Amino acid sequence: MSIDAFIRRLERLDAEPDAPLAERRAAYERLHRERRPPDPAGLRVEDAHIAGVAVRRFTPRDAQSGCVVYLHGGGWIIGSTASHHGITADLAARLGREVVSVDYRRVPEASYATALADCVAVVNACTPLAVVGDSAGGRLAIDVAHRGWQGVLGLIYPVVGAPTPETLGEDAPLLSRADILALWQSVATAVPAIPAERVPTPTIEVLAVARDPLTRPLEAAVEAWRQAGAEVGYRCAPEMVHSALHGHAELPAMREAWQAFCQALAARLR
Repeated sequence: MSIDAFIRRLERLDAEPDAPLAERRAAYERLHRERRPPDPAGLRVEDAHIAGVAVRRFTPRDAQSGCVVYLHGGGWIIGSTASHHGITADLAARLGREVVSVDYRRVPEASYATALADCVAVVNACTPLAVVGDSAGGRLAIDVAHRGWQGVLGLIYPVVGAPTPETLGEDAPLLSRADILALWQSVATAVPAIPAERVPTPTIEVLAVARDPLTRPLEAAVEAWRQAGAEVGYRCAPEMVHSALHGHAELPAMREAWQAFCQALAARLR
């Protein structure tokens, strides 16, 4: 699939921006369910609760000891363990470890602080080797680390720092600067006020995409983390856009970058 075809497919989600939130969430779930690749052979999937929080567990056959916690994206408003099932299933297979995907509570029914508390509760209960998050989930992963967890951190086009018109890069398909600023305003008062340059964990793997307003502040943070002494692996998928991780099985450039990210993460865990 071409990146232009992928963009056209996901742009359908923005066709009714004023639709009720429940309808927008249902459309998001339906789109990603319809395009989800089959689960890898031998993968066991189970919905459960850990520390009172809903999770989906992905366990490969002959899984190695030690799990990974995954925090999904969706602007803190949409997204779930179901919408990101294809990503987390593939991650579990590539790492050969159980992946625990957290169905944290979302805005506006809950606050960012509540979502973060859900994530922290699962991490504290699981003591994972790594915490991985994409987009809004990447920001949650950073804040989980700043709460004291210090394993390997995996970040996929996360929100870092406090986004402003001055720090963000240029507009791109599927995610504009205005989108980011509006989403940020919906949670900003409940987000921990931690400078972007403060190192969240000593070991970090990062996956970015070339066409994304979040990439500019992310690259600045990566450089600051490295200057502060953290070991940070970084790769950026050319021509790809925010949300392209959902197309990792269809988009060659995203597949290659995702594979490199997973291989680097697996090496860190060994």
